[in-house]
Amino acid sequence: MLKSILYTFCLVFIAELGDKTQLATMLLSAKSNSAVAVFIGSSLALVCSSLIGVFAGIYITRYVPPQFIQTSAGILFLFMGILILSGKI
Repeated sequence: MLKSILYTFCLVFIAELGDKTQLATMLLSAKSNSAVAVFIGSSLALVCSSLIGVFAGIYITRYVPPQFIQTSAGILFLFMGILILSGKI
């Protein structure tokens, strides 16, 4: 279980670095008089978003094999990366 926790933490932490959510949080923090309130709000949002992801994963894997989901996600990430690099997104 500890291995899963550490793996998930590292994956989400790295994925969130420098993305639009982090940039929006930095802007909110710069505009706000309360960095603590921004931290609490952004932390709760990430927790809620992760909760939706976990429950969606549990529900989807009841009907779709995990290997298919992993392969599909990889293909979608590659496709989106190509679109981003080509300037279409």
